[in-house]
Amino acid sequence: MSAASPGSISRAARAAARLGAVQALYQMDVAGTALNEVLAQFASRRVGEQFDDGQCGHPDAALLEDIVRGVLSAQEEIDTAIDHHASAGWKLPRLDATVRAILRAGGYELLKRPDIPPKVTISEYVNVARAFFEGGDEPGFVNGVLDAVARAHRADELHGRHR
Repeated sequence: MSAASPGSISRAARAAARLGAVQALYQMDVAGTALNEVLAQFASRRVGEQFDDGQCGHPDAALLEDIVRGVLSAQEEIDTAIDHHASAGWKLPRLDATVRAILRAGGYELLKRPDIPPKVTISEYVNVARAFFEGGDEPGFVNGVLDAVARAHRADELHGRHR
């Protein structure tokens, strides 16, 4: 089965996939749920069911799985990049597990998905952070760290020049 082209999947489905990937990574980190088990759980339900309004919709399943598998396969590289760009005293082990999952998912897209513009990745994961931490400082922290990772690894794209 081939993945659908990015243009054929709705923005809402991609946003739901990112939210679902963060939830899956959180579940694996905190509860120790195995990869295949967590992917099966997310395939059998709508992402965001536990959110108040449930408006998250159906995720792009291929993107959700790609993010989760991609984070696991490149976690050391992603964690190093995040730790390098996080404020002193705010390294991954000290962070809230949800923030850690958001940064890892966003870090994966920035480091391993050159087909997704870095500004889109940053914006999408700041929105995910807002969904979890409405009114908190976490969305700004996520924005700062992911922006620093993007500037270090994809600076040309942030300034309108493509690699």
